[in-house]
Amino acid sequence: MKKAGILVLVSALVLCLGVGAALAEEPIKVGYLAALTGDWAAYGQTEVNSAQLAVEEINADGGVLGRPLELVVYDWRTRVEDGVNAVRRMIEKDDVVAIVGANGSSINIAIAPLVNEAGVPQIGTVGTNVYCTIDRKGNVYPYSFRICFTDPYQGKVLAYFAAEDLGLKKAAVLYDVGSDYSQGFRKYFIENFENYGGEIVEDQAFRGGVDVDFRAQLTKIRDSGAEVLILPNMGKEMALTIKQAHELGMDDLVVMGGDGYADFMWDIAGESMEGTYWVNHVSPEDPNMQPFFEDYKVKYNDECKEFVNGILAYDAVYWLADAIERAGAVDSDAIAKALESSQGVQLHHAVITVDPADHNPVDKDAVMLVCEDGKAQFLKMIKPE
Repeated sequence: MKKAGILVLVSALVLCLGVGAALAEEPIKVGYLAALTGDWAAYGQTEVNSAQLAVEEINADGGVLGRPLELVVYDWRTRVEDGVNAVRRMIEKDDVVAIVGANGSSINIAIAPLVNEAGVPQIGTVGTNVYCTIDRKGNVYPYSFRICFTDPYQGKVLAYFAAEDLGLKKAAVLYDVGSDYSQGFRKYFIENFENYGGEIVEDQAFRGGVDVDFRAQLTKIRDSGAEVLILPNMGKEMALTIKQAHELGMDDLVVMGGDGYADFMWDIAGESMEGTYWVNHVSPEDPNMQPFFEDYKVKYNDECKEFVNGILAYDAVYWLADAIERAGAVDSDAIAKALESSQGVQLHHAVITVDPADHNPVDKDAVMLVCEDGKAQFLKMIKPE
C-alpha cells in the first residue's frame, strides 16, 4: 500500500512536470498580415517567407523567453476591407500578442484604430505614410509602429537627388489618386523639389487597380518639357508607365520613384527599366544581409526578389522578438512599451531607435538604387541637406 502510494505520488509529479513543460513551450502567437494574392502578391509572399525564416532561426536559438514563436498568417488580398477583417480575426479568434505587416500605407492607416482599441502592438513593414502611426491631429497611436522611414523623408531624398545630385529642375509627377502612399509621397516631393529650386511642369493622376493605359498622361508630360518623371506609386503601375513611356519615345526622360520598386517590374517593362532611379530602405549589396539572402535561397530554392519587403519583414520579426525579451513577459502592453523605448537596437539592416512622439525610426539613412544590367544596384547612401 505504501509502495502503491509512492507510485501514485511519483506519477502525479511526473504528470505535473509534463504539463508544466508543455505550458512553458506554448507558442507565442504573432499575427502576420500580407497580401498573398492580388496586385501586391509578390511583396506579400516574400514577406511571409522572410518572416518565417526569422521565426525558424529564433526558435532554433531557444525562442523568446524560452517559448517558440508561431506565425499566424492572413492574406489581405490587396484589399483594405479584407485586411481589416483579417486583423479582427487575428485578435479575436487567434489571440495574437502582436502583429507584423502589412506593407502598404492605406492598409496600415485602416487597421490602426482597430489594433489600438484592442491594445495589440503592430509593426508596419513598408507603410511610409505619416498617418500609419499618428492620427490626423498628430497624436501618436500607442500600439502602432513601423520599421521603415516615412514619405516626408523619402520625398525629400528624391527631390534632393534629382535637383542637387543630377541638376534636374523641371519635373513631372504621375500619381495614384486612390492611394494614401502615393498622395503623401507626391506632396512631400513637390514641396521639397520647389525648395531646391525645381519646378513642377506637369502633375497627372490615375486610379490604381483600374487604369492600365497611361499614354494620355504621358503625352502631356512629354509635351511639358519635363526633365524627370516622378512615380510615387507601386510596382505594377510604375512598370506599365515606364514601358509605355519607352513606346512613346520618351527615352531622354529620367524616371525616378520610391520604395514601391519591385524586381517583378522587369518582367513587365524589360529593358525600359534601365537607367531608372529608386529611393529605398535597404541595398541588396549590404554585406550584413548576405547571410539572409543565402539562407533564403537555400530554404526556398529561389532568390529573394522583392528584397526590400524581405529584409524589412525579416528584421521586423527580430525587432519584435527583442522587444518581447526586453518586456520580460508575453503581454501586449509591455511589448508595446518595449517597442516604444527601443534605443540602439541592432538589427541586421540597421540600428533602430524609436521616436516616442511618432513611433518612427530615427535617422535611418536612405539608399539610392539605379537600374543597370538587368537589376537594381546600389548607387549611394543619401541623407539630404
